[in-house]
Amino acid sequence: MSTVRPITFGPQLCARLTEGATREWLLPDGTGGYAMGTVCGLRTRRYHGLLVVAGRTPAARHLALAALDAVVTLPSGTQVRLGVHQWADGAIAPQGHRQLASFALIDGVPRWRWRIGATVIEREIAMTAGRPAVGVVHRLIAGGPVTIALEALGTWRDAHGERTAGGPPPVVTSTADGCEVEGAYRIAGPGFAASGEWYRGVRYRAEAERGLTPTEDLWYAGSFHADLPRPGSAVEVSAWAGGEPPPPAALAVDAARTRNRAVVAAASPADETQAALALAADAFVVRTATGPDVVAGYPWFGAWSRDTMISYEGLFLATGRAELGRELLRGYAGTLSRGMLANTADTGDVEYNTVDGTLWFLHAVGRHVAVTGDQDLVAELLPALRDVIDHHLAGTRYGIVADPADGLLTHGAPGEALTWMDARVDGVPVTARAGKPVEVNALWVNGLATVASFGHATAENAHAAALAGFARRFPARDGLLHDVVDGPDDSLLRPNQLLAWSLPHAPLRPERQALERIGAHLLTPLGLRSLAPGTPGYRGVHRGGPAERDGAYHTGTVWPWLTGPYADAWRRLGVPADDVLTDIDGHLTEHGLGSVSETAYGDAPHDATGCPFQAWSVAEHLRVRRL
Repeated sequence: MSTVRPITFGPQLCARLTEGATREWLLPDGTGGYAMGTVCGLRTRRYHGLLVVAGRTPAARHLALAALDAVVTLPSGTQVRLGVHQWADGAIAPQGHRQLASFALIDGVPRWRWRIGATVIEREIAMTAGRPAVGVVHRLIAGGPVTIALEALGTWRDAHGERTAGGPPPVVTSTADGCEVEGAYRIAGPGFAASGEWYRGVRYRAEAERGLTPTEDLWYAGSFHADLPRPGSAVEVSAWAGGEPPPPAALAVDAARTRNRAVVAAASPADETQAALALAADAFVVRTATGPDVVAGYPWFGAWSRDTMISYEGLFLATGRAELGRELLRGYAGTLSRGMLANTADTGDVEYNTVDGTLWFLHAVGRHVAVTGDQDLVAELLPALRDVIDHHLAGTRYGIVADPADGLLTHGAPGEALTWMDARVDGVPVTARAGKPVEVNALWVNGLATVASFGHATAENAHAAALAGFARRFPARDGLLHDVVDGPDDSLLRPNQLLAWSLPHAPLRPERQALERIGAHLLTPLGLRSLAPGTPGYRGVHRGGPAERDGAYHTGTVWPWLTGPYADAWRRLGVPADDVLTDIDGHLTEHGLGSVSETAYGDAPHDATGCPFQAWSVAEHLRVRRL
C-alpha cells in the first residue's frame, strides 16, 4: 500500500508571489467549512481564511478568522513581520513571504518555515474533523530566544461577499483567553491583548481577475503573545464556531495527520498518485444535518446532485466508504419528486432542474450494487426506481419524456439549460441542447438496463426500444455520434458522446477512428475540451467577468472529469489509457495542492481555472485508475 508523497517547495517558489500565490492548500472540516490559503501566505481570494464556517447547507459559508499574522521579536529587539497582504493600491506589505525557507504539505497538513538569520519559526495548521474548528501552532525550530505576537484579523460575513468599514464594526467581546466575534466564533490563545481597528483596502487579486469586487476591510480584533525561549517552544491558538473548545492546536495537528493516514489506508491505494487522490477525495465527503453529502468544489460550491452522482463511485466505492455511500443514496432517494432527483442548489432551495441528475443517480445505485452486492438496498429503493422510469416514460418537468417513436428521452423548456452544459448568460443558455442529447440518452439506456436488472419489466421493454432507437438515430460519420438529435445543429465536435461508449450498459461500442479523432481535437494534459478548436464559437481562454467565463464554460474550456469516460471508452477496445491518466500527476502540485481543478483553458498551456479543488475531477481520476 502506498502513502501520500509530501509536497514541498523551497524559497525560490515560496518567496515569489507569481509562483507561491497561485498554489493553494485546503483543510476541510468535514461539514463543508474549511481553512484555505496560498503557499506564500498571501490571501488572493475573498474565500481564503483560517476559519470558514459552513451554515445550513455547505455553500452557506461565512468567513470568520481571515488571518493570524506573526510578528517575531529577536533578541536584538528587531521586529520581523511574517504576514503578507496586498492592498488596494497594489502594495505588498508586510512581505513575510520573503523570509520563507520552505513550505511542505505532509499527510495533508501544511507547514511553513521562515528563516530569519539563525532563527527558524515554523507554523502548522489543522482542522478538527467534524466541526468548524482550527488549530494554529507556531514553534521555534532554531535560534532564540524570541517573543512572538499573533495578530488576529477577522470578520463575519457571507463567504461570497465582502464587508467594509462603511458598516458597523464586528462586535468583539473579550473572554478569559481571547475573544468572541459577533457571537459567532471564538479565538483563544495566550496573552491576549484586545485591539479594535479596521485594516482598510485588503486586495484579492484572484477576485479582480474574475471580475468581482477585489477589496474589503478586515477587523483587527487583537493579538496573542508568548515567549519562545528555546527550540521546541511553541504557542498554540485555536478558533472555532459553536460548542465547547476544541482540543489544543498541537493535538489537532497530530490528530489530523493520524486521521489522514487512516483515510488513505482505507482506500488501499496502489501508488502514490492514488494515495494523493484518495486523500483529496476526503475533502468532498461531508456530513450535514440531513446526512452525508458531497461538496462539488472548494471554495465556492455546495452540494449539487449531478456532481454528487458522477462523483459517487470515485468518492465512495473507490475509497472504502460503501456504507456511508449507501446512506447517501437512501437520503437522495428521499428527494425524488415526479421521478426527478432534487438538485439542491447553493442557495439551499430544493430545485428539480436537471435532465440528467436522476439518470446519474440510477447509475450510482447500479455501481453500488455491482460493487457491493447489496440486494437489501435494491429491495428498499426499487419502488422509487420504478417510479423514476414510469415518470420518464409518461413525462415529467421541463418536457422530459421518452419519445414513443424511438424510445429516446427528449427535453426542453424556454430559457432552461438542463444538461451538464448548463451555463447561461442573461438568462439565455450558452450551449443550446434541447431535444435528445447524446449523453442523456446514453444515461437513459444505461439507467433502464440497471433498473431492468433489478426486476422491472417496464424498464426491460423500454430499454429494448431505447437501445434500438439510439443505434438508429445517433451514429454520424466516421464512427462519431450526433451531439443532439431533434434539436439544434450539432455538427460541432464535443466530448459528450464518450458516455455512449463508456457506461457499464453503454448503448454502442466505440470505433477506433472516432476515439482517435476525439483525442486529436479535444484531449489536453488536464482533460478534454468541451468544444474542438477552430470550430464556430470556440473559446480557448476561460477568464474575465462572470458573463465572459460563463460564455467560455462549455465552449472550449477543458474539463478534467471527462478523462474518466475517455479512458473507459479506449478500454472497451482493449487499449490501455495509462498515458492519459498519468498526465494529471504533475498537476497535483500546480494549483490546488494534492487535488484536481474544475476546469482549464482550452488553449495551451491550459491554465487551471474554476475551483482549485473539484469533486468530480478527483473522483473520476481515482475511479478510472482503480479499474
